[in-house]
Amino acid sequence: MKASFTAKEYRQLLELVHLGMWTVTAYQGEDTAAAKRYFALDQRLMEMATAMGCADLVEERADGTLQPAPKLAEDDRVREIQSEFQNDVFWHELVQRLADRDLAGEQTKRTMETPGVEPPPSRDEQLKKIEDRYWAEFEKNDLAHVFLLRGGRG
Repeated sequence: MKASFTAKEYRQLLELVHLGMWTVTAYQGEDTAAAKRYFALDQRLMEMATAMGCADLVEERADGTLQPAPKLAEDDRVREIQSEFQNDVFWHELVQRLADRDLAGEQTKRTMETPGVEPPPSRDEQLKKIEDRYWAEFEKNDLAHVFLLRGGRG
């Protein structure tokens, strides 16, 4: 396969590859199986930067491998995308984990209070209902009504 890119398109491709590698390595580092899976392709694309007129977006590490230069890694658009991604992940994880916790508590309570009674709605239906309540709360109040209880003392 042969593909040709303008310098602008190649810059966007480097941004996209940087964001992908950042997603794979941001919290677990470069020694994971996922990071190793994409490393060679990442390096190959960065090696082409000079020929594509984007040498200022890539720099060499002491070990000879390439990495995004600050001009790319610290670009305002790139940072904004990373920030929005982290924010979205936070909210989705928070809602999902709280809903899972609440559902487990409700199921335990129902089992103890009404053994042998008609089956409850499906797990997916229950989770959706609980998640919807959390989304409504967080969209309205952000974290203003969230309190952390430590050892029951608040």
